[in-house]
Amino acid sequence: MPILAVLILASLCAYVYFKLKYIRSLLAMEKKVFSAKANMALGSFIFLFGVNELFLFHTAITFVIAAIFIALGLFNIAGGFKRLRFYRPEMQKERNELRRTP
Repeated sequence: MPILAVLILASLCAYVYFKLKYIRSLLAMEKKVFSAKANMALGSFIFLFGVNELFLFHTAITFVIAAIFIALGLFNIAGGFKRLRFYRPEMQKERNELRRTP
């Protein structure tokens, strides 16, 4: 499955990108938004890695480990999405306050 390999690499690159944006950011809420996006990218990496393992090996242990990876990835994606929805309006407020301040 070459498409899974490409998606795995893309999610890993997205994770690194958002972590670098997190480090370079100066605003507190913006850091939390980038952290949530990085968490979602890491979750997609773990999820896609688990799905890829299902196609590569066909043993009982692989199915158990892949199920754990898929569940962990879905939890990371859901948690990151929940945090992103919470912090994005707060980030906009913080940016607007920063613009209004002379």
